[in-house]
Parts: sequence; C-alpha cells; structure tokens
Amino acid sequence: MKVLIVGAGSHAQVVADILLRMRDCGEAVEPVGYVDDNPTLAGQKRLGLPVLGTTGDIDKLAHDAVVVAVGDNANRRRLFDRLRQSGERFFTARHPQSVVAPDVVLGEGTMVIAGVVVNTGSTVGANVILNTSCSVDHHNRIGDHVHIAPGVRLGGEVVVAEGALVGIGVTVTARWRVGSWSVVGAGSLVHHDVTDGVVSVGSPARAVGVPGRGSNT
Repeated sequence: MKVLIVGAGSHAQVVADILLRMRDCGEAVEPVGYVDDNPTLAGQKRLGLPVLGTTGDIDKLAHDAVVVAVGDNANRRRLFDRLRQSGERFFTARHPQSVVAPDVVLGEGTMVIAGVVVNTGSTVGANVILNTSCSVDHHNRIGDHVHIAPGVRLGGEVVVAEGALVGIGVTVTARWRVGSWSVVGAGSLVHHDVTDGVVSVGSPARAVGVPGRGSNT
C-alpha cells in the first residue's frame, strides 16, 4: 500500500519513521513522500522521502491512502475532514514496538508511536495521536482527533473526548473524563472530570483558561 504523508514537519517525520519500520518488518506499506502547504519545502527530503508538493497536489500523486501527520489537533481535524470529503482513504500507522491488545479498536488515520501500550477493551477514534510511550489502560474511550502526548498515563475506564490534548507526562486516574477540545497541561494530575474546552494544569489539575490556537501544552 502506497501511503502519502500529509505534513512535512517534525511530527510527520515521526510518522514516516513508523511507516519505514512497518515496511522493514515485512508489512505491505510503502511511504511515497510528503505533501505540505509550505511551498518552500517542495523538493526537500525528510528521512530519505521527498516533499512532493502541497495538499492541492494530492489528486495528482499516486497513492492508496493518506495519514495526516500534523500535531495541532484543530489543523489535523480540518485536513482530515477535507480529505475525507474528497474520498481519501486513511492509513492507521502503528509502530512495531507498540503493544496494542488484540480487541482494541483503532480508528482510521490514527498514529501509534513507539513504546505505546493500549490495553484490552479500549477504543481509539479516528485521526488520533498516541505519542511516544504513553499508556492507555483497559476500557478507555479515546475520541476522534485527540492527542495523547509522550509519557501520559491513563488509568482504567478513562474517557478522553474529541479533540482533547493531554500534555506530556500527565496522569489521569481511573474513570475520569477529559472534556472535548480541552487541554491538560504537562505533568498535571487529573482525578476529577475536566470540563469541555478549558485548559487545566497542576496537581490536582484546575481550570485556568481556554485553549489558544496551536496549543501545544
């Protein structure tokens, strides 16, 4: 399967590495390159793969599926929705050195980075980033367009609603809900529900504002 990577930034290179590792392990995956709307990147190479043009060129490029490798949740959703409407097929990228229970459901276009563990009974939506060495315990429900950052620990039966960003090293104890399009700041401890659309930080995490554009906590 020929996979086109949408984006050519740092996260896109992580995704490219996943696809290359999958190929090296014998899976029928062939990353063909990147597209990025920064025109100055055209013709450059990342991990040996070329930047082939902008997102406007996707229809002209031979591929079987795409993966939207953009870190910002809102931008990733925008691109995902646009490509879905145009009939694109999405590839789910899973690093060979991740551990995902056999009954776990991974949504289309989701990215599972090295060291991730997803335990039994969990469901993960579409266009999600499960970043380096995060742990998703049993019977979690992860919504579409979520980003679970490196080193996050989610207890059992946690819900992370659509578009939420759970920052580096956060711990969410069992059975709590992180609200849609909310942000939990790096290193925070969550042991209560997080309201939709707020930024929460601290131990315990408390609401301190609303997310700004491009939030990367």
